[in-house]
This record gives sequence, structure tokens and C-alpha cells, in this order.
Amino acid sequence: MKQLIIIAAAGENNALGKDNDLVWHLPDDFKRFKTITSGHKIIMGRKTLESFPKPLPNRTHIAITRDTDYTPKFPCTIVHSLEAAIDLVEPNETAFIIGGGEIYKQSMAIATYIELTRVHETFEADAFFPEIDPKNWELVKEEHHPKDEKHKYDFSYLTYRRIQD
Repeated sequence: MKQLIIIAAAGENNALGKDNDLVWHLPDDFKRFKTITSGHKIIMGRKTLESFPKPLPNRTHIAITRDTDYTPKFPCTIVHSLEAAIDLVEPNETAFIIGGGEIYKQSMAIATYIELTRVHETFEADAFFPEIDPKNWELVKEEHHPKDEKHKYDFSYLTYRRIQD
């Protein structure tokens, strides 16, 4: 069965970012993102793709845009719906949905897991992570990291699994 895992970092107020950029810098979270997603397909919206200066190594980029004439700045697969992106994931494969806000919202009904880094602060933002409904999602793992000289904010890694009906 294909695994679709949402991976995100969001503030206490579900802030994801502002002006197509993150509003915090957490080096350990970047390392974790790289480790978890390496070797897999990553599915994202056009704006998320455009926020990368270059392709992320060792990952297959799939970007969603409604613009049928869109040309990306580096080679990647362009599709025009979340469904088309998911169709590119093989039956026994794991793919990661990496943003942005609208793609996360559309993915909540079909993802199997959520890997969320909860940044313990509220932020001014223009993109937000959707609410995680406890009727649909069970917290199965939690790992807290206090702020330190490299991390301005406390944060926690939270793993949610979809509750099967």
C-alpha cells in the first residue's frame, strides 16, 4: 500500500511561513527533514518548489500547479492536481507531502501519517498548517527539544497516524 506522509514544521498557531519563506531556523529540523525524505518522492505546490534555490538532492520532485504553461527553474515533474501527483507514487512506495498550506489542506483526507515539527512559539504568517482533528489522527510519538545556542525556540517532533475506521 502506498504511504503518503505529510511532513511540516508549524508554530503553535499553525504558522508555516510568510512571504514564501520559513519564519524560524531550526538546523536539527532541517537535518531530520533531509534524513526522512531522502530517497523518496516529494510532492509540493508551485510556491514551495520556487522557494528552493536548487533541487533537494536524492529526492524526486513533483510540483503541483494550475498553470498549464508553467516552466520550473530546474528539472522536476509538473502535474496539475494532487490526484495526478499521487498517481505517480507506486503501490509499495512512500512519498512525502512537503507543502505548502493549500497542498497540506488537500492532503489531510488521504495521508497515512503526519510528521510535524511543532515550534513552540506563535508567529506572524501568511501560510498555515490545517488543524489536526483528534477524531482522525492519533499521536503515536513525541520528542521534545529545548531551545539552545543553535535553536531559538523549543520544538517537538510529533508523529500522527491516521485512525482507521
